[in-house]
Amino acid sequence: MTDFLIGRQQILDRQLNTFAYEILFRGTDFDLNLKDGAANATKQVISDTLLEIGLNQLVGPHKAFINFTTQNILDKVPLHLPKDRIVVEVLESVTVDAEIVANLKELSQLGYTLALDDFVLAPEWLPLLEFADIVKIDIMADTLDATRKLIDQLAPYKLKLLAEKVETHQQFETLRDWGCELFQGFFFSKPNIVEGKRIGASQTTALQLLATVNKPEASFVEISGIVSQDVSMSFKLLHYLNSAFFALPYKIESIQHAVVCLGLVEIKRWLNILTLSTLSDKPSSVLQNVLIRAKMCELLAREVKDDGEHYFLIGMLSGLDSLMDSPLPKLLEHLPLAQDINDAVLHHRGPAGETLKFCIAYERWETGLNNYRNIAPERIANIYLESIDWWATHISPLLSA
Repeated sequence: MTDFLIGRQQILDRQLNTFAYEILFRGTDFDLNLKDGAANATKQVISDTLLEIGLNQLVGPHKAFINFTTQNILDKVPLHLPKDRIVVEVLESVTVDAEIVANLKELSQLGYTLALDDFVLAPEWLPLLEFADIVKIDIMADTLDATRKLIDQLAPYKLKLLAEKVETHQQFETLRDWGCELFQGFFFSKPNIVEGKRIGASQTTALQLLATVNKPEASFVEISGIVSQDVSMSFKLLHYLNSAFFALPYKIESIQHAVVCLGLVEIKRWLNILTLSTLSDKPSSVLQNVLIRAKMCELLAREVKDDGEHYFLIGMLSGLDSLMDSPLPKLLEHLPLAQDINDAVLHHRGPAGETLKFCIAYERWETGLNNYRNIAPERIANIYLESIDWWATHISPLLSA
């Protein structure tokens, strides 16, 4: 893969389930602010990543929103990709003229889904509304009143409205009530804290389990006892170990046997993940986001010869607040954590805290991502892709068992 970073950002539906992902990229060999640079970047990402790695690894069964420039559209670059797997996102910088309209209309007639990015109701864009499928509205570009007016103006067209840069749960609920069907932004990965809300009994039990599992002195016998008392957890563990993934030459017959086969480090991780999945009734996209972050922390740690398990735990704990809608300091009080773990999670201190900060910045596609502790951008991009693949091949099947 060429020397550039690749990322993705979730696009959610009204139920906060994943609808698609927008593919994000930046590199040292091209400048996305320049006309030719942006066009070449899209071509490069398509040839070096989407076709070489495959859309399935990057977005799973979902569609991929891909940015296309004026030149990309004139060159009919989208035709190199399967129409059932991508959304042609027409950048706001595209110069709309008769040729662009004709090319986009041809793509629409061929069955491609078209999305208009950062839409503003300008005269030259009106012809596109007749056959576009999705309009993206940047809610930070104007006041909420102006956004409401634009939504009303677009109502007569057969379009799905996608609100982007949604930052709070309140914004999401308002925009959903106004008719938006799709949402993009960081609101879903933030806690929706309600004053006076208490931690539920089941959540308290789950936190107690996390506390027990992560004690430094936790033993095989103690952990086997924890698993044995939970029928669902026991079934998931046996199902997991008896799956084709492990290809064991024998069947696991008991919980203690299963715990020994996995090993203490792996069983702790396995229990942490399962416990995390029981803490919340949030959509799976939230847990997925947290665990991909944790895996990325682990892989970056291993890259610099540091303790991957330690970093994984820190990455995982950093998402407790979004899963439980409770302040993170309050939640961590329930866990017997070393001070360096608390400092890393709450204040991004120390090497692990810096890694966590970088992984969160990568999720949000912030500036300054081109270099991290002398790890090449290509390797960082691959680590991110490996983290996504780990979720898809190891964790998603485990949680659905």
